[in-house]
Amino acid sequence: MKLALSEKIKAIFKKNKIDNVFYEDIEDALIESDMGTALSSEIVKKLKADALKNKITDQEALYSLLKENISEKILEYNFSIDPQKLNLILFLGVNGVGKTTTIAKAARLIQNEYKGEGVLLAAADTFRAAAIDQLKIHGERLGVRVISQEHGSDPGAVIYDTIESAKAKGDKVILADTAGRMHNKTNLVKELQKIDKIIKNKIPGENYFKFLVIDSTTGQNGFNQAEIFNEAIGIDAVVLAKYDSTSKGGIAVSISGKLGIPFVFIGTGEKYDNLKRFNKKEYLDNLLDV
Repeated sequence: MKLALSEKIKAIFKKNKIDNVFYEDIEDALIESDMGTALSSEIVKKLKADALKNKITDQEALYSLLKENISEKILEYNFSIDPQKLNLILFLGVNGVGKTTTIAKAARLIQNEYKGEGVLLAAADTFRAAAIDQLKIHGERLGVRVISQEHGSDPGAVIYDTIESAKAKGDKVILADTAGRMHNKTNLVKELQKIDKIIKNKIPGENYFKFLVIDSTTGQNGFNQAEIFNEAIGIDAVVLAKYDSTSKGGIAVSISGKLGIPFVFIGTGEKYDNLKRFNKKEYLDNLLDV
C-alpha cells in the first residue's frame, strides 16, 4: 500500500536536514500525489525562496509555510441557489466517475439545505440506457420527479422538456445528467454546446451552474478531463467524487492551481448523505496533516 502524502511529508521532515535533497523529496512527494510536475516545482521553488528570505530553519514553521503555499493554489466555490427562481445545475463528467450517484447525493443535499423547494432530475445522458434507469431509481428513493425520454433520444430535448415541466409545476432546482463518452470527443463537445445553448436561452446565467464530476483516484486524468470540459462549455466548479483518506487527492490543487477552477462538493461514500460542501481547510488538513 502506497503512503498517503501526509505520511511521506512526515518522513521527509524527520530527516532533520533542510537541504537541496529535502526540497527535491518534497517536490517528488507532491508530484506523486497528483499535483503535477510543473505546479509541484512551482510550490517547492516558492517554499525554498520564502524560507531563505525569511531565514526559516525551524521545521514546524517550514511545514506551515508549505501548507500555506499549497492552500493559495486551492479555490473554493461558494454555491447557493435563488429559491425565488428556477435554478439548473448541469453535471458533466466522463463515464464511470460516479456522476449519476453524485447527482442523487446533490439532490439530497439541496433537499436538506433548501427545505420545501422542488427538486427535479433530468436524465439527459440518453446515450446509456443504464444511466436513465439509474437516475429513475434514485428519483424514486429520494421522492423527486425524473424527466426522461427513450434511450438514444435528443439530450437537448430532455433538457428543454425538464425546464418546461419545472416551470409548470413550480420546481426550483433542476439537476441534469449528461453523457460522458470521451472516446468520441467531437460529438460530446457538440452535444454539450447544444445543451448549453438551450439552457442559456431559458435560464438566466446567475441561476445556471456547470459542475464537473471527477474521480479523485484517477490522478492526472482528472486534470485532462477538466481541461476538455472547460474548453467545451466552461466549468463553474468541480465535484471531487470517491474521495477518502487513502486517495492521493492532490488533483484538486492541480486543477485549481493550473486552470483556476474552484471545487464545490466532495463525495466520501456511497450513501446519499455522503456529499458535503468542499472545505479547503478540511481538505488540506486531510491531505497534509502530519
